[in-house]
Amino acid sequence: MNNVPLSTALSGISAANERLRASAANIANLAASNQNRPSTELTNVDKVPQREINPANEVVEQQSAAYAFVANLKVLQTQLNTTGALLDIKA
Repeated sequence: MNNVPLSTALSGISAANERLRASAANIANLAASNQNRPSTELTNVDKVPQREINPANEVVEQQSAAYAFVANLKVLQTQLNTTGALLDIKA
């Protein structure tokens, strides 16, 4: 039996979950960074500039991840239904 479609769907579910987790972390970090910021900040030469978090972009990212999650669940469901039908035919 070929498990490539099954593993592809599971990989897509995992990727969508990671995208949603990362976006939620960005929103949480944005909320935390707006609380009681000190008036002076230490500078660090090695500090990598971070991209500015745009809440609207994060909402779109979360919606996109949710749609990808559902789409991969549908692929997984279809694959399992097809496998079940094939087993019923052979039985």
